[in-house]
Amino acid sequence: MARKVWLAVIIGVGLSFSFLALLVVGTYSAAAGLAKGGGGRVTLAKGTVPAVYQPLVQQWGNLCPALNPALLAAQLYQESGWDARAQSPAQAQGIAQFIPGTWATHGIDANGDGKADVWDPEDAIPSAASYDCELASYVKDVPGNITDNMLASYNAGAYAVIRAGGVPPFAETQNYVKRIRTLAGSFAAPAGTVAPSQQAAAAIYYAQQQLGKKYLWGGEGTAAQGGRFDCSGLTQASYRSVGITLPRVANDQWNAGPHPARNQLLPGDLVFFAYDLNDPRSIHHVGIYVGGGYMIDAPHTGAVIRFDPIDSPDYIGATRVTQAGAQALPTATGV
Repeated sequence: MARKVWLAVIIGVGLSFSFLALLVVGTYSAAAGLAKGGGGRVTLAKGTVPAVYQPLVQQWGNLCPALNPALLAAQLYQESGWDARAQSPAQAQGIAQFIPGTWATHGIDANGDGKADVWDPEDAIPSAASYDCELASYVKDVPGNITDNMLASYNAGAYAVIRAGGVPPFAETQNYVKRIRTLAGSFAAPAGTVAPSQQAAAAIYYAQQQLGKKYLWGGEGTAAQGGRFDCSGLTQASYRSVGITLPRVANDQWNAGPHPARNQLLPGDLVFFAYDLNDPRSIHHVGIYVGGGYMIDAPHTGAVIRFDPIDSPDYIGATRVTQAGAQALPTATGV
């Protein structure tokens, strides 16, 4: 049934693109033969954490059993988007967004330079992990999942978790736990095959209806813009058509789901391109994968929406968009 849907979608574009039907079917046939992997130590997916911070996150994310590198990365991304100079209106500071009072009691001099500096990621990232694990130790005897209780304590305080006997019945806290748990999935290297997207076929169909339209920088497909798009405007509109709300900017769309390997790509995955393959903040382009090494994208000024190959030196990776992943993308908070 799924293969018939994909064939109908591709063939509907026109005979000139009919070869892509075979690419899509072949891609799904190959994916069907991949077995699901097991568990094991959590490692970070390639390109999800800026290289300058990745060793710190990988090391300190294993500080205690309740924490892992992907969870720590999700928290840091949620708090600051990897901005070491971030400061919120509530005076939350640095890459981990500690408020001064919390930093005074929980900030550590992890790099041994004689100063616990909230603005220094070499101190702030280890301090965030240390604080998480300290909270986990406070709630280790509370019923329920210790990681959920740790995250709830991070948001609402350990006393609230102890008093509630688990994650407290506060919408903000429950949403925080769910958000970080889900967002962690976009930072963890997949242990096996990533589940296919249920909305991908319709998202591709929408993108195919835009083929041949002229690129427009900042274009979101509005009537005033003549229905024209730029790269992330096209991917945003394609997934909006299936009820998934993506951020407007390509490098924010990067974290809207898990990251399949190149040999596990499926039609509907978003494929991304960056100036620096070690830094997701440098992502500059996105397209929608259709199979066989091709994507639909809005390339640049002077071009039209078209099929392009994805294999180029600036290819950083792919995201399999999920509703939960898109909903988990960050809102600013402080600790």
